[in-house]
This record gives sequence, C-alpha cells and structure tokens, in this order.
Amino acid sequence: MSHKLKIAGWISVGALAGALTTVSLQTVARGQLAPLPLEELQQLAAVFSMVKTDYVEPVDEKKLIQDAIAGMVASLDPHSQYFDKKSFKEFREGTTGRFVGVGIEISQEDGLVKVVSPIEGSPAYRAGLKPGDLITKIDDSAVKGLSLSEAVKKMRGEPNTKVMLTIYRKDENRSFPVTITREEIRTQSVKGKVVEPGYAWLRLSQFQERTVDDFAAKIQEIYKQEPNLKGLVLDLRNDPGGLLDAAVAVSAAFLPENVTVVSTNGQLPESKFIYKAAPEFYQRRAGSDPLRRLPAGIKNVPLVVLVNEGSASASEIVAGALQDHGRAKILGSQTFGKGSVQTVRPLGPDTGLKLTTARYYTPTGKSIQAKGIVPDVLVDETEEGNVFAVLRTREADLEKHLQSGQGPEVKDPNREKAREEARKKAEEEAKKGPNDRKFPEFGSDKDFQLVQALNQLKGRPVLVSKTQVVEDKSAKKDN
Repeated sequence: MSHKLKIAGWISVGALAGALTTVSLQTVARGQLAPLPLEELQQLAAVFSMVKTDYVEPVDEKKLIQDAIAGMVASLDPHSQYFDKKSFKEFREGTTGRFVGVGIEISQEDGLVKVVSPIEGSPAYRAGLKPGDLITKIDDSAVKGLSLSEAVKKMRGEPNTKVMLTIYRKDENRSFPVTITREEIRTQSVKGKVVEPGYAWLRLSQFQERTVDDFAAKIQEIYKQEPNLKGLVLDLRNDPGGLLDAAVAVSAAFLPENVTVVSTNGQLPESKFIYKAAPEFYQRRAGSDPLRRLPAGIKNVPLVVLVNEGSASASEIVAGALQDHGRAKILGSQTFGKGSVQTVRPLGPDTGLKLTTARYYTPTGKSIQAKGIVPDVLVDETEEGNVFAVLRTREADLEKHLQSGQGPEVKDPNREKAREEARKKAEEEAKKGPNDRKFPEFGSDKDFQLVQALNQLKGRPVLVSKTQVVEDKSAKKDN
C-alpha cells in the first residue's frame, strides 16, 4: 500500500455497542505540532493552579490533567476518546477478540445477567453453565441494579484468579454457587450453517483480527457440506463493526478484484484514501491472503445481506459496498449510521487518544454518517412488526454526533411519540415467559427475517414491512 497506514479498530462491549463502535486507522503521530493559543493555555494553567491551591481538599494533579484531556476530547463527538491505562488495555483487548474472563455471552433479564451461551471450551463451559442460567451474584455483589457493562467488568480480571458466580437455574428451580478460574478467552465472531439443501446462513457478530480467517474457514466448511450452493444469507444484524481491513476483506470475498470498497476523506493527507477489493488493502502479512482458499463459486452465489439498527461501522462498509456494486440485496432495517473514521495514537506506553479524523463513503460516494444504509427491501424483525426498533439508539440520536457533510439534518417530530408507545410494548413483552417472547435466536427456524431472506433468494414473495419509515436526516435539495 502506497501510504504507510497500519489498520486497526475498536469493538465496544455492552448494550450500546452499536452506538459506540469505531472503524480506526492507526497512523504515526504527526511530526509537527499545530500553533498553540498561548492566552487560552495561560488560563488553563491558572485554573489548574487555583484548583490545586484553593480547592477544599487536596487534589490529585495527574487526575486533574487526565480529566482535562478527557473533557476536551469528549466535547468533539461521541467517538473521540482519551484512553487512560485501564481503558487502553480494554480497547486493545477488543480489537483482538481476546480478553481474560469466564467465557460467556450474556444479556439482561429482569435486572439479572442471563447466560445466552457459554463459549465452547471456556471455563464457564467446563463448569457446566447453560443457556438461560441467571447470574444473581458475582462474588459478594448482587447483580440486581448493575448495568451489563458493570457486570462484565466484575467478571473479568487477571488470568488464574477466581470469581464466584451464584446461579439460578429456572428449569431446576434452584440456586447454587460456581467458582470459576478466569483465563484468556478468544471470542468467536463467525457462525454459519447450511439451513436447508442449497442454502446457507453466515453470521458475523464483530470484525476482529481473526474474523477473516474464521470467515474463510466457515465458507469452506459450508461448501464442503453443500457444493452446489444456490444462495447465501450474510447476517450482519447487531454487528457493531470493528477492524477496517476485515470489512474490506469480507467485501472483497464477494466482489470483482480491484473495485472500490470504501473511501475516506478528512484533513490529513493520509486520511484521503480509497480501499479496493485486493489483497494489499486487507492482508496483515505479506503473501498471506486468507481469501485464496475460498471456492470460486463465492464470487457469483446469489447473496442477501441482513442488517438492522445495530449494524454499524464496518458492517455498514460491507453492506454499502455490496449494495452499490449490485452484488447483494440488502434486507432488514436502516442501519446505525456510523460513517466516521477514528485514528488511534499512543500518548505514552499505556495511554492513548482516539480521534475522529475522516468520514467514509460508499463506492458511489454516499456518506452514511448519521444516515445509515437503507435496505433494498425493508423487512420487520417479526411478523408483528419492528416492535422495539424505535427504542434503539442510532448515530443521529447521539449528542454532538458528526453530521454527514452532505446537507443539514432534519429532526423527526414523531420519533419521541413512537418511542413512548414502544416503551409500553416493551414492558408488556418483559412480563411474558421466555417461550412467548417475540425474538427467537438469530439463525433459528423461527428467525422471521432469515425466512424472508431465504424467500428473496428463492424468488418467493417477501413479507415487506408496512410500518418502517426511512429516516433521512438530511434536508432534500431542489434539483
């Protein structure tokens, strides 16, 4: 690649993962500093001195400076961030898909942590935790009242340390403690299977360092089981994004060689770049192209991509590239609208700065910042409709979000009213038993959107949404 960019990224964890996900480019810090506003810096120094000498009790100087930096960066947009030692470590764990913990995928239910699935081979898996188990205590801390991210932090820790989880197992109507030794966990970002003869489903939950290798291996596995594949559903629902090179590689697997996948544009010369469907734009090691192993049929197999409001950043790059090149039909709901690029620069051995440095654009030049990808076919989450979609936070809902750069935004006056109605429905849904709730597991035979995607591939009628409205936040201009 002509300019010396090392591609990196971040994957956030928690209920608002889609809202805080970035696609990142890591560059060498610029050699020349911008001119400094001396008068304002003197005011900053004066305030620091007054706080240090006059505040009611002694203050930590280092914390004061760190908070000042964090506040300055946080005032820019929702994705720029100062990393202290702890958050920088968590950031780097996110890009690798590795962390130290017990190894469970979790959600929340009735204020408790629910085990969605233990990761195969993990300490939690070996300890016998099952899907549906509820965690009521982590060590001596009650889970009720904790946010999902707070619970995650309590379960993570250093390798070979122990954590005691108190489990309530509904089907056995009993509670019991389980002591688990933490170890390094490698998350699995790729799932897939042949769902019926001739048709397969492939889900990407994040774009991490291992995603492309795992993606290539899963495609090979599918073709080995079903050599005459007639159609493939690429599932990017609730995929918060991650590494840019992984998004370019997944797009390149389906596209003709050397076509444009995504472009970026910002103030820095190195932020003005076009990424193409070729190995030099995604391979991490010279001569190592994981896509070489893919069957030739993957370039032409009929393809449907599933997206929703939780599909963000790298997911939107893939969906936008495949849509603009006419390679796939995009089906589902309008995506999150995270169309900005963050550069991560170290400030020292264990601190760093994540700064928004560019917008990214689909191959036809569309900015999806605060807009998102609009599906070719709008399909609801369930047969009853998109019950709770309006409750989900999108990029345009975030304070201080970057605008698209392609026209001013227009607010929807009916959105808050729709949210209130959805909140009432959510409360009613929460009172139901697990078997009566509307949202089955992605990839199951009761997955409504997957069924519609298969209908699309087979040329059968698709149950198109009657309620979804495309949110175009930019004002229309007269031609």
